[in-house]
Amino acid sequence: MDSFITCENLVKIYKLLDDIEVQALQGLDLTVNEGEMVGVVGASGSGKSTLLNVLGGLIRPTGGQVMVNNRPLFKLSGRQLDRYRREEVGFVWQEGTRNLIAYLSAQENIEVPMLLHGTSSRKARKRAGELLEMVGLWERRSHLLGSLSGGEQQRVAIAIALANSPSLLLADEPTGELDSTTAQTIYELFKTFNRELGLTTLIVSHDPGIARHVDRVIAIRDGKLASETVRRERVSPANGDEGGQAHQEDHFEELIVLDSAGRLQIPKAQREELNFRRRVRMEVLPDGILIKPADAGDEQPQERRSAGTPSETTTGSRLRQWLSAWKRSQ
Repeated sequence: MDSFITCENLVKIYKLLDDIEVQALQGLDLTVNEGEMVGVVGASGSGKSTLLNVLGGLIRPTGGQVMVNNRPLFKLSGRQLDRYRREEVGFVWQEGTRNLIAYLSAQENIEVPMLLHGTSSRKARKRAGELLEMVGLWERRSHLLGSLSGGEQQRVAIAIALANSPSLLLADEPTGELDSTTAQTIYELFKTFNRELGLTTLIVSHDPGIARHVDRVIAIRDGKLASETVRRERVSPANGDEGGQAHQEDHFEELIVLDSAGRLQIPKAQREELNFRRRVRMEVLPDGILIKPADAGDEQPQERRSAGTPSETTTGSRLRQWLSAWKRSQ
């Protein structure tokens, strides 16, 4: 499978008032295959939305490289980025109304981005009808924004994101304001478009159950890719009866990610539990690497340790002095 998104050592620094800088992305490495559906999770401020904004061409990275569908985004001019956003990327936001115009009908809202792109009215009307069918809202096509439920508004917003047939769909908390039943409907739509249109999809979410809806989940911590949760399918006999009909069940496994420099992020809870501080011991075993806490003495700065323990140089000097005195006495 070809790589559709490649980020290498991606850095994004925001400059605030009084020359204060905030580093939202701190050397993030990421690869997403074409047609893959990926969930993105992390604490607030970890860099999730910044990553989506960079991939969508809404902001430029401060450093590193980012390639999307063989396009080096950091090299595109302003005009080229505008075209990239119009033709290659579809956006879905947490607030469904962000993509909607209140005084237009559902169908007219979907037609707008196509008309702005130069599509004829006839083709725009036909395409909007097809998308309304796909999101299950054909019978609501003439309704204005105020007469649609939150879930229906979000489905219209998804149709708008797909109006110009993008190859990349970016969704930032698309179910954040929806109940669990409606959220399930939205996830099913994403899976349908991903499967039928081959649409590469990234979904930022705080939903801990998103792993059930995507191919894999990446976790961002402190502006870096920290771990990936992958889904494994395994076959189990029904009700423990070996003679019964076997069934498949999903098993999820979280894997720590190594970046391009060989660094990994160990979660804070595990570091505290294992008493990992600034230094650790590493032992190479036949089947892997064992990382253990350093001894208490190894955690002390060199200056403090040398104050109470004779250094190799001091010990050698004393030994030479003792040998010289012993020779003189002979």
